Amino acid sequence: MQIKRPSDIRSSEITDEGLYANRREFLRQAGLAGLALAAPALWLPSIANANRYSDLPRSPFSTTEEITDFDDASSYNNFYEFGTDKQSPAEKAINFKTHPWSVTVEGECDKPGIYNLEDIIRPHTLEERIYRMRCVEAWSMVIPWVGFPLGDLLKRFQPNSKAKFVAFKTLHDPQRMPGQQRSALDWPYREGLRIDEAMHPLTLLAVGMHGRTLPNQNGAPLRLVVPWKYGFKGIKSIVSIRFSETRPRTSWNDQSWREYGFYANVNPAVGHPRWGQKKERRIGEWSKRKTLPFNGYAEQVAGLYRGMDLSKEY
Repeated sequence: MQIKRPSDIRSSEITDEGLYANRREFLRQAGLAGLALAAPALWLPSIANANRYSDLPRSPFSTTEEITDFDDASSYNNFYEFGTDKQSPAEKAINFKTHPWSVTVEGECDKPGIYNLEDIIRPHTLEERIYRMRCVEAWSMVIPWVGFPLGDLLKRFQPNSKAKFVAFKTLHDPQRMPGQQRSALDWPYREGLRIDEAMHPLTLLAVGMHGRTLPNQNGAPLRLVVPWKYGFKGIKSIVSIRFSETRPRTSWNDQSWREYGFYANVNPAVGHPRWGQKKERRIGEWSKRKTLPFNGYAEQVAGLYRGMDLSKEY
């Protein structure tokens, strides 16, 4: 989920309250009819014929909260590579080809190289994890992701003692990703985690959602899911993983460091300069709810930040 600068927001893009209340019908008219035309992944289940992953184990990390409807979760997206409004990704990513796909691994590790998508996924046992997801724009979802712990993958590359951070990049291809033809961000999209965050068992490399292959607009074929952080940390369509000794530059932190911190932990006590973060609106609901510290995952992750001033390291 990637967030819009104030200079990018037109008054015509602000959703009317009445329209928002009837959002589900609005979203279904925003291009979802073509979703079934998405190109199928080779050996992965295909969204084209609604095939699903079967017999997935449910992760004990899963929440029991009500799941956001698939149509909403797959049509209300931040993915600037396909447009800066919420409906453009579902409309413009229909024909985005995700096969063949490879990921370059480099930096402070003993097994760098270029790995095919199949080599990335096949050794891992996929599971379903139902996570709360919080966007810095004060909206949220509950999504059943399909994937495996990122740390299990990173260990295969044998990071060395200098590997303090993990950096990621999204594909840069303006022909395939027409939003990159605009200067909304400095492309390619870049994100990063401290290595202990990346290795934490909650951090997921997702390949699907709602039991289906990951839709293009949600970050196919590989995306990062870090449920205690704001959504812009969840980099999509990953093509590069780099282990580094120093903290990597990241897209939104470069764009506006006062608004988008490197850590981006969900913290209702730290407001965004242009809107509050104490409450959020769950997609599919009209009323707001209180924002939970670390998005409700404080018990699992607060220890990662012991001794840090989270009002400054935000």
